[in-house]
Amino acid sequence: MSDRPLLVLAVQEEARFIDDGLPVLLTGIGKVNAASALASVLSRGPLPSSVVNLGTAGALRPGLTGTHVVSAVIQHDLDTDVLRQLTGETYGAPLTLTGDGPVLATGDVFVSDSAARDRLAARADLVDMEGYALASVAREAGVAITLVKNVSDEADEGAARTWRESVADAARELAGWVTQHLAASPGRA
Repeated sequence: MSDRPLLVLAVQEEARFIDDGLPVLLTGIGKVNAASALASVLSRGPLPSSVVNLGTAGALRPGLTGTHVVSAVIQHDLDTDVLRQLTGETYGAPLTLTGDGPVLATGDVFVSDSAARDRLAARADLVDMEGYALASVAREAGVAITLVKNVSDEADEGAARTWRESVADAARELAGWVTQHLAASPGRA
């Protein structure tokens, strides 16, 4: 696997159209599942050329659609400032990735409330449940990571319904991204 990227997705619904011969890891939903699954695979070696996290995300801003490569990721459910005041240490600092794409907020909450969405929009453009954990594990292991998110919903009261209705289209878009960006050059991500 050391010459190829590892594709990491939360659930089969997001991965169903990926068929490019690249290794795929399904982690389950949430930060703990994502972190433990990726850490387990990376600890067994050999390390992949990179990790590419593909998945769906809620839009925190009106009109944000399509597939995006994330430039930075934060944890929205960890109070980094309070923890710094209590301990003098920084836990859960924002992670800068690459490029000038949107900022992703990760947390163990499926955001489906307009008020919560609006609060998060002050700090990020998209929201998911695995990205930060995966970026943190990959960084710790010294493996490059790319977060690729397809907007599936508007992180509001209709998010669960919209996700179910749009996940197949999102999976097709994500598979297309893999074909366009990784299939021609297997070691690249």
